[in-house]
Amino acid sequence: MTLLPRRNAILVFVAFAFAYFLSSLIRAITATLSPTLTQEFALNAQDLGLLAGGYFLGFAATQLPLGAWLDRHGPKKVILYFLLVAVLGCMAFAMADSFRGLLLARVLSGVGVSACMMAPLTGYRRWFAVSSQMRANSWMLMTGAFGMVASTLPVQWLMPLVGWRPLFWALAALVALAMLLIAWQAPRWQEVAAAPPDMIHPVAGTSYAEVWRHPYFKKMAPMAFFIYGGLIAIQTLWVTPWMIRVAGFTPMQAAMGLFWLNMAMLGTFWSWGMVYPWLARRGYSADRLISYGMPLSFILLALIIAAGSGIGVWAGVAWALYCMSCTFISLAQPAVAMAFPPDLAGRALSSYNLVLFAGVFAVQWGIGLAIDGFRALGSTEVPAFQMAMAIYLLCTMASYAYFLTTKSHNQHPC
Repeated sequence: MTLLPRRNAILVFVAFAFAYFLSSLIRAITATLSPTLTQEFALNAQDLGLLAGGYFLGFAATQLPLGAWLDRHGPKKVILYFLLVAVLGCMAFAMADSFRGLLLARVLSGVGVSACMMAPLTGYRRWFAVSSQMRANSWMLMTGAFGMVASTLPVQWLMPLVGWRPLFWALAALVALAMLLIAWQAPRWQEVAAAPPDMIHPVAGTSYAEVWRHPYFKKMAPMAFFIYGGLIAIQTLWVTPWMIRVAGFTPMQAAMGLFWLNMAMLGTFWSWGMVYPWLARRGYSADRLISYGMPLSFILLALIIAAGSGIGVWAGVAWALYCMSCTFISLAQPAVAMAFPPDLAGRALSSYNLVLFAGVFAVQWGIGLAIDGFRALGSTEVPAFQMAMAIYLLCTMASYAYFLTTKSHNQHPC
């Protein structure tokens, strides 16, 4: 493998991180816009869940071909084509005049930004030293948290001044700028990342089947679906309706709560990038940290559900603590990549991402369906939210139990 010099590596990281920042902003902006979109388009809970989940449906649909394209053509070429679709998706959302138009634009946007994390991680697997890859992953997630922060109060402040449609025109322009930065800084795949002959995987033609059959991949998949996917689903959608409809926040108060939640996530991912190399040197693998840390998230979510409307002004703090406690699962993504040889990294990562974002779509829409279902059975709004979230909690606990009881076959623990 050809490692990039430090200066080049930093510039490559910044270029890809800017694109990932924008993808996270586009992903999360529906949470802040949910009150406005609900009023303007008369959306119910399941419509709102489907609209937010449509992004992840488009995202997940590209993951299998994306992995093969990344391994074959490299991050630079692949992400540039995909970001062009993201530009079109943002423009389509800005022009939408119906729920169907919004949904189709969100699906298109999801397709367009679906390479923004997998492309750089595939490159990092070959361009960066092994000791730097977990840190790069954590700091990519930190830039994503910056995007989440930008989707909260800044969007809420801009809404009365420009409206939500011009915001999406601006996003389209910024994505085009990200394309220029990546085209300028990212190295060509063949020149920098060509794998030595002895590292070429002998059965690349059947590599996807091998990825999905791999014991370590199967061990991690349920938690990717329910815990990691659920974290994103809640952070990018259901936190805001919970704060407004259950805790009694105003839309501005909910935006403020979401802002500080995402600031907390930003700090958490930065901290992971700083401390994980130190922990790894002392024998704390990703599996070990996940097994120790995940139960805290179950306890916090159970307390939030039990408190219901009684949580009041503390709802934002409680949800921030819950999301922070879930970040142990972020260690699984690079751990999955390291379980496979470098020429399979793109396919391994995209397969994991497919499971993850299928989970985001299922949880976002599923919670909305459950809320409307309990309401149809005669429940009032707060208990309907509590029961829907309780079902989700049971699913996360079951996936964690499967993780604990399944033998690990990862020969390259991070």
